[in-house]
Formats: sequence, C-alpha cells, structure tokens
Amino acid sequence: MTRTRVITALVMAPVAIAAILLLPTPWLVALVALLFLMGMWEWFKLAEIDDTLSRTILLLANLLLMVLLVWASARSLVLFQIVTLVGACWWLLALLWLRFFNFASDHQTYARVFKLAAGTLAILPAWCALGLIHAGQDNGHRWLLAALTIVWAADSGAYFAGRHFGGKLFGGRKLAPRISPNKTIEGLLGGIVAGVASGLLFGWIAGLSLAQAPAFILVAVATVLFSVVGDLFESLLKRHVGVKDSGNLIPGHGGILDRLDGVLAALPIFALGKELFGF
Repeated sequence: MTRTRVITALVMAPVAIAAILLLPTPWLVALVALLFLMGMWEWFKLAEIDDTLSRTILLLANLLLMVLLVWASARSLVLFQIVTLVGACWWLLALLWLRFFNFASDHQTYARVFKLAAGTLAILPAWCALGLIHAGQDNGHRWLLAALTIVWAADSGAYFAGRHFGGKLFGGRKLAPRISPNKTIEGLLGGIVAGVASGLLFGWIAGLSLAQAPAFILVAVATVLFSVVGDLFESLLKRHVGVKDSGNLIPGHGGILDRLDGVLAALPIFALGKELFGF
C-alpha cells in the first residue's frame, strides 16, 4: 500500500505543480472547480444521497453557485474574499462538530441536510481561496504552491512520523481515537514540522522575506492544524456511514475527497492569514 501510495503521488504531483505554475488563474480555477465538484459527488455519497438524479441536481446547484460567484466577481474579488472568510468560520464551527461526533450520525433527513450544507461550506470557500491566492500577485502561483505544499508535506510527514514514532513518545495517546484511531500525536507533530519546513522553502521561492517569516510560520502551523481538522471531519463522515474511503479512483489514496479533505480546510485559513499579515 505504501509503495502504491508513493508511486501515485509521484505521478500526480508534477501534473498538479505544472497546472499551478503554468495555467492562468481563470483556467486553473475552472480546472479546480471540476476537481472539487468530483470531490463533492463523493461527499454526497457520505451524506447518504444515493439517488443519481438527486446527486446530479445538487451538483448542478453548486456549479451554479460557482458560476454566479465568477460572474459577480468580474471586476472585484470581494465576494471571493467574503466566501473565504465564511469558510474559515465554518471550519472553526466544525471543531464543535468533531467534539460532539455523534451529531447527525443517524440516517434521517435532517442529518443529510447538515452534511450537504457542510459540503458546500467546505468546497466553495476552498475554491474561492485558491482563486484568491493564485490571482493575488504576480507570483500568486508560487504562493498557491507554497500553501498546497504545506498540506502535502504535512500529510506525508504525519504518515511517516506516525508509522515510525506513533505511540512511542506520548504513551500511546491517540489524536482522536473515536474518529480516526490511527492518527497519533507523534504524527501530528511530524506533520507540523514537515509542513512548516516545506512552507518556508516554497514561501522563500514565492518572495517571503526574513521579517515576514515569524508571521508565515504562525500561518503555516494554523494551516497544518486545520488541514488535520478537514481530514478528521471527512473521517467523521465516513465513520457515520461505515466506509473506509470516499471512493476508489486514486490507487493507494482512495477517492478524490480523500486527497482533498485537508486542502479544503487549509486553503481558507492560509488565504485569510496571508491577507491579514500581508506576505
């Protein structure tokens, strides 16, 4: 499984990096919209929307929201900024949901409504944040790569730190045993170290100055922590419906949503931090 996971990542990473660095913002935003909507299709599965027609209508409704946001933002990205802020607030609220993990765990209609709303609040703000970062400056494409590298490195760092040190430094204490039993505190710390280190490297490439480094480190740590929140939230949804992966499209990684969960929560946080600290 580890070998397949690594090989798949080595194939996907150059494609993603090339798209980020070479595509103009409108094309990248359109491509990512397609990818995120594929993830949303899987989210509908976790929300127990089994009817294909219902899924299609819901997907088209979210696509329409994306189109309206683009149309309304032809002259200004204020709406993108507002939606990004809403997304950051949503992920703070998601912490409460993780605390009371049995909330909406049954199979009734109201539970599905909450989970569908959570899907829109996860997908749209992340998409808006990605567009904001990429379009923000002449080197916005490098800043977006820095943001995503933080998440990717943190995910890999947590995986390998958890495998090698999990349970050895903190007496076997788990990060969230009732939601994701395999996640360890050692893995979290390894993810933070890897995410911040790679973020500093790519931030420097994007133009980060030494004076901006402390603020950037703070934002990078927050980005890693919220990527974990996104990961845990998807794990919560999967536990509610009793599935291991959101799909099986990506060998060794599961579904599209399994690769996007951390990114969805991290991008609004990074974009907000970047706006606040001005790096």
